[in-house]
Order: sequence, then structure tokens, then C-alpha cells
Amino acid sequence: MATLTQTRPVDNTPTGPKPIHGDVRDAGRQSLVYLFLLVPMAALAAAIPLAWTTGLLSWTDIGIAVGFYLLTLHGTTVGFHRLFTHGAFKPNRAVKIALAISGSMAVQGPIITWVADHRRHHAFSDKEGDPHSPWLYGTSAWAMTRGFWHAHMGWMFEPRNTTNEERFAPDLLRDRDIVMVDKLFWVWTVATFMLPAVLGGLITMSWTGALTAFFWASLVRVSALHHATWSTNSICHMIGERPFKSRDKAANFWPLALLSGGESWHNSHHADPSCARHGVKRGQIDTSARIIWFMEKAGWVTDVKWPTPERLAKLAVD
Repeated sequence: MATLTQTRPVDNTPTGPKPIHGDVRDAGRQSLVYLFLLVPMAALAAAIPLAWTTGLLSWTDIGIAVGFYLLTLHGTTVGFHRLFTHGAFKPNRAVKIALAISGSMAVQGPIITWVADHRRHHAFSDKEGDPHSPWLYGTSAWAMTRGFWHAHMGWMFEPRNTTNEERFAPDLLRDRDIVMVDKLFWVWTVATFMLPAVLGGLITMSWTGALTAFFWASLVRVSALHHATWSTNSICHMIGERPFKSRDKAANFWPLALLSGGESWHNSHHADPSCARHGVKRGQIDTSARIIWFMEKAGWVTDVKWPTPERLAKLAVD
């Protein structure tokens, strides 16, 4: 879903949309996914008690980090993804610009590049032309390890894996507001790193508070959100449940639902991409959909594409 740097443009016309590879059937292969996900998280978790006891982590740091995580997470999920990529609703101008800026503050790339990449992903999902399918190398344990790395973040380091923005995001290139937000990406990047430090310093009235807020609420928060987003590209195309019909291997992976703002209900999303709610079943956490619901009630957005029982029944796997 995200990229840090891109060049423009590339044609991105595949030589024929062919499936890349089949299902992961071996439990050992699935364990590799958990290994890549859990080991780095365990290392960070082990560092937290030490930081807390030494005063290098405080409730102020946690509060600022959570606040900025939620802001930039939903700028990405509600704005970059459900609005600008898939047109799940129509916002007023203020909401459009606010979502574009808050999504840019996730530091996952300029908005036009991000949207073009994701639209290309949907056009060729898990087929030739998909910029980040984990099925690229095969289904052996080693192939899936390489595929996980490629889908999770490796694809961003491949200079040839660029997307033609004129082809995949012509509507955004015609929107003056979005073009301006895109050009000012460096401003939003500086702001997302500096604002937590400024807040930490002002709240604690100390340089130590500024530095610890910068570490936890800027560096760690941005990195955590990156991996939550990238996990949708990797994990949610490898393992999980597939209750709805889709043309690819997208799957629902419930452990990531809260951290991803509901994006990990990925099979539901790929079955019905323009739907404003991804967690369509009872009990499925989808905070992004709840925010869209609130904005609709406030009159800030219109024409929201909510799921209907008839649509869900038609998409359900028999």
C-alpha cells in the first residue's frame, strides 16, 4: 500500500495478467510470517520496561504517540485508501484537504504516488504487474520468505518497480488541492517528526521531554505505522480467512484489525474495493468505517458506499 520514493512515469502494462502462484498449505510456511512479524515486536517490547524504569518513556510520550498514530493511521486508511484510491465517499473540501495532509504525515510517500501504486495493486492483484505480491517467487519455504520480504517492504527498493501516475491517478493530477498537498510532502514529513517533540517539550517544560517524545512519538510511531500498513500487503495476502469471492489471495487477518484501523479485513475489501466498511461482519473492528460514519452524520461527507445484505450475500463464498 505504501512507498517512500518513486520516479515517474512507467507504463506498467503487464505482458499478460497471469496468476503468480497458489495457496500456502504448509503450517511451517505460515510460521515464517509470524516469525517476521513477532520477533521485531518482541525486541521493542523488551526495551519498553527498561525505558520506563529509567525515565526514558513516560505517559506523556505514550499519549502523544497514540494521538499521532491515530491521526496518521486514519489519514492513510480513511483518506489515502478509502477516499482517494477507491472513492468510497465524497467529502467537502476541508475534509478532503485535512485527510490528504494527515495521510501524508504517515510518511508513506506523496499522496499521488501512494494512490497510483495502490490502484495498480488492485488492477493486477497477485498477478503479473502487481507491485507487491508475496507470491512472486513460488510456494516453497524459501520462496515465501523472499515473497514476504518483497511484499512487506522490499518492493520499494526496486528502481524498476515504479508506477505510471498519469495512467493510474489522472483524477488526482487534475485536482489542484491534491497536487499542492503532494508537492508539499516534505513539509508534512518535517511536521510529523517535529510536532511530537515540540509538544513533549512544552508539556514537560524540558529538553528531555522533547527528546523522548521525538523518539517514541515520532520515530517509533512512524515505524510502527509503516509496519502495520506493510503487513496488509504481505501477511494479508498470505494467511487468514477468505469468506468472500475475490480474484486474488487477499485474506482477513483479525490480529491486525485494531492496529490497521480495519484494513486487515482484506478479503472483504478486495471482494468489494469501493465499500466504505471493510469489517463487514458482526464484531469485526473497523475504526476507519466508524470515522466515516461520524463524518456522514456530521454532514461532512456524502454518497458513502456502505455494504448491503444483498451485496454481501452475492459476494459470499458458497
